[in-house]
Parts: sequence; structure tokens; C-alpha cells
Amino acid sequence: MQTKNSGTAKKVLRKEDASLLSGRGRYADDLPAPVGTLHAHAVRSPHAHAEIVRVDAQKALAHDGVWAVITGDDVRKLSDPFLTAVKVAAPQWALAVERVRYVGEPVALVVAESRYVAEDAAELIDIEYAPLAAALDPQAACDSAAPLVHPEAKTNEVSVRAFRYGDTEAAFAKADRVIAMTTEFPRLSFTPIECYVVVAQHNPAEGSYDVLANFQGPFSIHPVMARSLRVAGPKLRLRIPPDSGGSFGIKLSVFPYVVLIALAARMTGRPVKWVEDRIEHLVAASSGPNRVTRAEAAVTKDGRILGLRLDQLEDYGAFLRAPMPGPLYRMQGSVTGAYDIANVDVKNRVVLTNKMPSSLIRGFGGPQLYLALERLVQHIAVELHLDPLDVIKRNLIPGQKFPYRTAAGALYDSGDYWRAIEIALGEGRLDELKRRREQARANGRIYGIGFAAIVEPAMSNMGYLSTVMSAQARDRAGPKNGAVSMARVNIDPLGAVTVTADVTVQGQSHETVLAQIVAKELGLAPDDIEVILELDTAKDQWSIAAGTYSSRFASGTAVAAHMAAAQMRDKLKSIGAKQLNVLPEDVELAGGKIRSRSNPDNALPFGRIAATSHWSPVMLPETMAPALSETGVWTPPELAPPTHDDRINTSFTYGFVFDMCGVEIDPATYQVRVDRYVSMHDAGRILNATIADGQIRGAFAQGVAAALYEEFSYNEEGAFLSGTFADYLVPTVSEIPEVEILHYESPSPLTPLGAKGLAEGNCMSTPACIANAIADALGVENVTLPATPRRIHAMLESGRK
Repeated sequence: MQTKNSGTAKKVLRKEDASLLSGRGRYADDLPAPVGTLHAHAVRSPHAHAEIVRVDAQKALAHDGVWAVITGDDVRKLSDPFLTAVKVAAPQWALAVERVRYVGEPVALVVAESRYVAEDAAELIDIEYAPLAAALDPQAACDSAAPLVHPEAKTNEVSVRAFRYGDTEAAFAKADRVIAMTTEFPRLSFTPIECYVVVAQHNPAEGSYDVLANFQGPFSIHPVMARSLRVAGPKLRLRIPPDSGGSFGIKLSVFPYVVLIALAARMTGRPVKWVEDRIEHLVAASSGPNRVTRAEAAVTKDGRILGLRLDQLEDYGAFLRAPMPGPLYRMQGSVTGAYDIANVDVKNRVVLTNKMPSSLIRGFGGPQLYLALERLVQHIAVELHLDPLDVIKRNLIPGQKFPYRTAAGALYDSGDYWRAIEIALGEGRLDELKRRREQARANGRIYGIGFAAIVEPAMSNMGYLSTVMSAQARDRAGPKNGAVSMARVNIDPLGAVTVTADVTVQGQSHETVLAQIVAKELGLAPDDIEVILELDTAKDQWSIAAGTYSSRFASGTAVAAHMAAAQMRDKLKSIGAKQLNVLPEDVELAGGKIRSRSNPDNALPFGRIAATSHWSPVMLPETMAPALSETGVWTPPELAPPTHDDRINTSFTYGFVFDMCGVEIDPATYQVRVDRYVSMHDAGRILNATIADGQIRGAFAQGVAAALYEEFSYNEEGAFLSGTFADYLVPTVSEIPEVEILHYESPSPLTPLGAKGLAEGNCMSTPACIANAIADALGVENVTLPATPRRIHAMLESGRK
């Protein structure tokens, strides 16, 4: 089904807007702190790599209002290093122990009566370092002579796994050509408006911790934090505030500070609060990993890809923070993207360097993979003197093959990629781009057209990361797979409906969509539904898959809410049937009433029948328990463990994105201007058109940022060069071009709602699409991102030579 602005027939405005736009949001720093709360400030390393010779905190401790100065030795006595997915001798505690390994690593924590006192006292701490050589370039760091980030690991290349799917050797032997290229995806972050916030309390009588933090999940990190604190899971109560000022994957990495501030509360005997400032965030919070990919394609003379080889070297910085190396393995099953390629070899390599640790930045794994894959597809077209669109279409998965099992094991649920692309190219869009390019070049201007076709995964299989282990190691550890989503619908004694769910809020409009889903099943208006999303591990239902990441909402939590609402609907039908004196099959919920389908005049208000369970339980059908509360639990059977030959369905649903753009490059300033951008999305059934397009626009803005502006830079000694917004260029609304959004709906057959995720697609597709357009404009093979004016100048000079 084609739509230009697809979605529900009746657009529902965001329920969140009334509070957020009036300044009444409730963020972590807005919530009242416990009486007697102290405040913390971290002292951070100025060195990329150095031994900690001594820490003298006597002057700081003597400062009025200072309660404690905590160091790595204190942390080591009271906690354990964090668990990691890769078993490697590279332990990380909540503070640096004996050695610092990146600029900004926390070395000491000052706890005082106020933040001002803590910051003043921090300047009195005398720390002596013995600087060491740093490993910064991921390729150089793999050399045996490179400085070791963790000497006990004896290597910086801490994980290497090779995979073979199909008969790649035969494919390369049969090919007319072998075409190769190397791409480098930069290290960057997507900076949220709100930085990290943690408020922790310790109860010595119970040996427990109560922590408020703007953590986003996945809650698989909860046992990691509890283990580090040396307590059982129930002894760590983690509470998430009602609102969060964005996340984009960054707020996963608040978890070391959750442990650190919890330890501070234990040591001082008082509640402790820490609010990260912007400089701390840029220097030391987290970033997406940079990746170097060597890609080779075995192709026929008409551009058909017979086989693919990928060597992916990913730089995770100084530590493998859980759940790293997630970005390298999240796309394992879909490593061939939107293309029908039966034979593929993949080598995944993990390297540690003296840079800040990496995290699951929005779209994680996708931008890195698709820059390599889509640049390679265009390069094939250039080398064979073919139209890039012809090469894309020649290799796309045909519609009749869906559901489609990829060579590496992903199960693509639905789609018609050819049809979606035809729609995007139609109505003169491609012709207009070509006309603009011809006219620009005729006038001596620099203009290029780029394309990108990608598959957008949603709702990660919690077992995908186990693919980092061999099959034998997986057998010993036990199977890891699946994903659980939960939602609950409650009705109070007056008939008011409340919904809770296992998501964390960062502005995605979960409240609105959950209200829509539940209201539809119960015959109410969305405004009749109260949605409360303040997740509390002590009282709310959750699993290790809980949180908001990997676009799991539409394919997971929304389905669980639909299930809970349907269960509640059926229960209300049974209650209503007895009072209306009809069969349950004849009961419907509509217009705020519960009524007979065959005789709509035979009806009672929703609230009256719903209240029966509370006020008149004797009127309930036999065997029905009083009180109305239904929980939906959704765990798709398609998310199986990796097979013995390493095939893995890494996600549950798979959308499709096709992007097309034209860019013009100023020959004087070397600035890249996106002249026109078209983005086609197949995300299955759209739940809310307004929210869907808003999510797409947000991801598109961040995709443009990755392509043209944002980059974490380090000098040869490892000093961080992007520590303020004067150096780290975050584009404003003035720099983000308009995007034409199109939708083609192929509902997923695997979920009752038919919806797939769509919040990450343009983070994956837009950098590759713009890079392809720049390559077309300049006539060069290699395009380095972000394509800043300095780099464009270098590319122009390279092209002239």
C-alpha cells in the first residue's frame, strides 16, 4: 500500500505535549532529592594513557563541606569490575584503578554539601601521573609493537571471529570481476539535551541501594550493576524518571556512574546526587565506535553480486563496556543488507584504543555497515560503467522471496523493495534530480546524486551478542535468545484506565501510541487512557530486554499493550454479557459504552461495568477473579539462538529505507549543500503518522550530522579536541535540509499490529547516501566522513591529481 503521509485515518496529537511544551516535564534533576542529599563531582584524567603515581586528597578533605574523596582504591575494595561480553583481561571499575586509559576517565570523586563546594575542592586534589604512549589509530593498534591499552590482555585486538555463509570461494572464482574498497566510519555521538543524572541512597540495614537515574536500558545491564555492587538483583532498586531529555543510545552508559554514586552513598551514609555537565559529557560520556571496513565483491559484468567479503575492524576505546561489542554484531544476520547475496564471508575484529569507551549510539551497527555496503555498490557501478540504480535493483531481494532468510540467518518478514523504490523515483523526482545535476554541471558547478537502500532492523534478539563466542563456548554457557516485552492495563473502581509498560521515555511519544492502542480495544478515546511510564524495578514488571533501544517499541511493547488490552476487552465482554443478558459474542465496546452488537440500545456505560469487579464482585461470571488488571507478555518465537554454524536472526522485524539525494559543493568554501532529499520508508503498518514522520525527521537530522558535521577528534597524543560545541559541530535547524518523506506499507505478518520499527533508519542510510552523492559530484573513489570543507578540499585536490 502506498501513502505519502501514511498512518491512522484520524491523526492523534501527542499526549505528552501539554506538559513538555509548558515546561512541566519531570526530568531527573527536577524531582525532589531526599533530605540531606550530598553532591558529587568527578576529577578526570587529562592524559590518554598514564600510570597513577599518587592521589593526595588531604587539602580537599580539609575544605569546609567536603564529606569524602573517593579514589580507585576505595572502589576496588567495595566493588567488582563490570562484566563484559568478551572475556578479556581488561577490567573496568567505576573509577580508574592504577592507570588511566583515556582523556576524561574519572580518577576521583569529591562528595560535598553542594556541587559548588565539590568543584572547588576538586581543584585541591594533587594527582601525579606518569604518562605512557597511547594507542589511537585502530589499525595501528593491532600491530604487535603498538602500546598496549591493557598490558595484561597482551594485545589490543581482543576479539577476532571469522564467519562463512555459503560458498564464497566458488562465488569469487566464478566472478567476472572482484571489486574492493575500504571505508572508515567516524567516531561521533548524538548529544541529548539532558546529560546524565544519578541520585543514590544506601540502606545499611538491608544492604540495598535505591537509585534514580535517567538510564535508558537495556535492562540486561541491571545485573551487571548489581554484580559490580556485590549485591543480589533485588537489592538494587533502579527508578527511571517520567521524562528524559533525549538519549540516542548515550544514556545506556550512565551505568558506571550509577555504581559510582551508589558507592559514594554507602561510604558517606547520605544520599548522593551527581549531575553531569556538558563538558564532562562530550569528553567522557560515550560515543559510537569508529569502524574500518575492507569490502570485496565478486561481481558479474552486469553488476550482479555473487559473493561478498567483509573485514570489519571496530574501535571500542579503552574498555568493552557491556553490552559491547553490540554494534559489531547487531547487524550480523542482516550483513548483506537489502541484497540477495547467497555467499558472504565476515571477519569481525574488536580493538581497544586510548579513547573514551563506546556505546549503542542510535542506529548502532547500521551506519557503519551501510556506509561500507552502499559505497561498495556505487563503486561497482562506477567500475563497470553502469547506472548505480541498475546495480541496486539487480541485487535487491525480489518481493516474491518474502519472508526471506538471509545467508547469515536473518528472517526478513515482509517487503517489496522494488515497488517502494519505483514509487520514490516516480512523480518526476529522479528526473528532477538529473535535470538539476545536468544544469549545474553545464554551468560549471559541482553537483552529484547519491542513493542508498538499506534494511532497518527492530527489536533485537537478546542472543545476537552470543555470536561473538564460538558454538562450543555458547554450548557451555547455555542458549541466549529472544526478547520479552511487557505492558499492563489496569481499571480502577471508577472505571479509569491506566497503562504501564517496560519502556523508558526519551521523547518518542510512547504515551500517545500506547493510549491509542488500548483505547481502540476498549472502545474509548485516547484521552480516556492514563499512561504512566516511570519504570521502577522494585514494583514494575520488567525483563533484561526492557528499555528503549533498537526500535523495540512498535514490534515489542506496543504488541504487549495490544495483548493486555485485548485480554481486558474480553474480560469486560464477559462481565457485560451477564448484565446485558446477552452472550459475550454479542458484546462490543464502543463510544465509551459496553453494548449489545445486535441491539446497541441495550448498553451500559463503560465505567459502570468496569467498576463491577471492584464494587459488586458477586456479579462477576463464575471463576473470574475480582479486580481488573491484565498483563500482556510478548516474546516472538522467531528470535532463536544462533545455530551451530553461526546463523542468527538478529532482530524481529525488518523495515526498508531507500534514500535519494542531490548535493552541490561550493568551489570556494568547499561546503556541501544538500539540494534535495527523498526518503522512502517501509515500516509495516504505521501506528501514528505524525509521530512516525517526527521520528524519521529526527533520525535524518542526525544522519546529516554524521555525514557533514559531527566527529570526535583526538590528536597524536590522545588529547580530546572536540570538548565543546565550538569544536564539536552539532548542526542547528538552519543546517538541516528539508526531507520529503514517503511511505510504502508492507505489514509484518509476524505481529498482530503489523508494525515495524522506524526510528533509526536515516541514521543508517543518510550518511551513505550523502557520501555517494559527494563521490558522484567529485568523481572520487574515497569519501571520508564527516565531509567537512577541509576534507572536501582534500578530495578535490585528489580528484584533480
